[in-house]
Amino acid sequence: MAAQFGRRMAKGAATAAVAALAVAALSASQAPGVTVDGHGRQTASDATPSPDATAEAGSATGDSPYYTDLPPLNSPNPSPSPSASGTPVVQGSGEAGIPATVLDAYKKAETAMREAKPGCNLPWQLLAAIGKVESGQARGGRVSADGTTLSPILGPQLDGNGFALIKDTDGGKYDGNSSYDQAVGPMQFIPSTWAWAGRDGNGDGKKDPNNVYDAALAAAHYLCRGDWDLSDQTDLNSAILSYNHSQDYLNTVLSWLEYYRKGTHSIPDGTGTVPSNRSDSGGGKNSKPSKPKPPTTKPSKPSKPGTSPSPTPGGNGGGSPSPSTPPSPSPTPTDTVDHLADAGTAQLTAMAGDEFTKKISTKAVTKAGKAVAKVRVRFTIVGDTDATFAGGESVATVATNSSGVAVAPALRAGEKTGDFTVRATVVGRTVAGLDYKATVTERVADTLTRTGDTALTCTPGGEFADQVAVKATYKGAVADRVAVTATLIKSKDDATENDKGPYFKDADGKTVRTLTGLVTDADGKLQLPKMYADDTTGTFVLRITTAGGATLDVQLTVAAADTSTSPSPSPSASASS
Repeated sequence: MAAQFGRRMAKGAATAAVAALAVAALSASQAPGVTVDGHGRQTASDATPSPDATAEAGSATGDSPYYTDLPPLNSPNPSPSPSASGTPVVQGSGEAGIPATVLDAYKKAETAMREAKPGCNLPWQLLAAIGKVESGQARGGRVSADGTTLSPILGPQLDGNGFALIKDTDGGKYDGNSSYDQAVGPMQFIPSTWAWAGRDGNGDGKKDPNNVYDAALAAAHYLCRGDWDLSDQTDLNSAILSYNHSQDYLNTVLSWLEYYRKGTHSIPDGTGTVPSNRSDSGGGKNSKPSKPKPPTTKPSKPSKPGTSPSPTPGGNGGGSPSPSTPPSPSPTPTDTVDHLADAGTAQLTAMAGDEFTKKISTKAVTKAGKAVAKVRVRFTIVGDTDATFAGGESVATVATNSSGVAVAPALRAGEKTGDFTVRATVVGRTVAGLDYKATVTERVADTLTRTGDTALTCTPGGEFADQVAVKATYKGAVADRVAVTATLIKSKDDATENDKGPYFKDADGKTVRTLTGLVTDADGKLQLPKMYADDTTGTFVLRITTAGGATLDVQLTVAAADTSTSPSPSPSASASS
């Protein structure tokens, strides 16, 4: 494995001149916006977390430890050297090699996101950079053929002992720990985040955080969930910081991103290098749940001759000191929550396909009615609905702010109409949830207009030359996918279906005078099928209506052909007859 800059600095073997050269070279090789100060520490000039990526907003990993090794200074893809046969062979740096299955998972996730969220502009190299920092590319590609790690990759338990405090949220389903959460898998998701961010990337019907295809696709969706454009440096920084709220983490990921952008190559699974330095000063091996250390007591000093030993505070007054009792841990903010209260949520109603204009606001409160900050609140969409939060998720976790309020992401209505519920619960504490009712109404239009003005006429027994085309709008905006009904009625004052005059044909060629199930297109437009006429002449009415009450009456005329302008027979023709 190529020597790491971090290790060289730690050993202190370089002279001041060599160190200066190394710093300059590293600075030149890192991502845009990343610089190196005189002590070899990285900074990012525009890496300030966005309001959506603050320390209170939760993260994919629960801010678990990560690998801090930096890319080597040499180019990832040196010039090809010829083989014995004369064919160029790339002698790439070992660090630039990514295990084949892991690399395939990253590229497939990028392809999927191009279709799902093209505006996100997610590069697979970003997933590779995060995968390197989180798990050393699944421990050097130690995965099975379907992408599942050969053994679990677990971060330390998040018990508040040097790490965040996140009590168990999955009953040990993913991390095997029923007391505290641990980051799991190649992309190091904590169970509470995987609950809503998990994806099935290899099509086996399961969402497994230990599978690199599932984890890579989940990470891609997570990074694109905030309507970020990752081709923009500010949005890129915000997305990375949302994965782990650390400036050093951001700088490290950006360094690997730039390195991989310069070139990578595939290597066999299981042959990749595993980083050795971690942000918690741990090594490169798999972390195990930390265990609390037993309390220790210092022996009392020997007493002077002729004196009695002083009683130990809290002891039994005898000469032997009693072991000190470890102090009880202070309650966390989550421990103090008594209930959740609504924080002024307005009525939640939206038309199918639209975004709800109001958001859910929930407040965490103590028994005394005091607001509690930094409490994780989970919002879950419940019921028969295809509504989602922004980003396409059905679950979102948000930390309460300094006022104790957690604001859920915006809801987006699907196509299913009716009521559903959004349930707010406290992560890590069993208190009654708070339910919010939301309603999705059908798409509507308030105006219908014809897109043409040609008179619609037909001869008895014939067909109309022009088809009726209309456009629907709602409050001046295009009304797309709105249900439309077209009926040939007896008159403007009698909306009864006519039994004579113009008609449509069904798929079997039979006469029908009412059409249902029609829907406007993405531009709010609709063209009706061809119309025909029986032998009845006169003026008729086609009434077109939409959900929401828009109505348009179209006049139809059936009349015999006008022969008054036909040329008279010539004299010669009359004579011959």
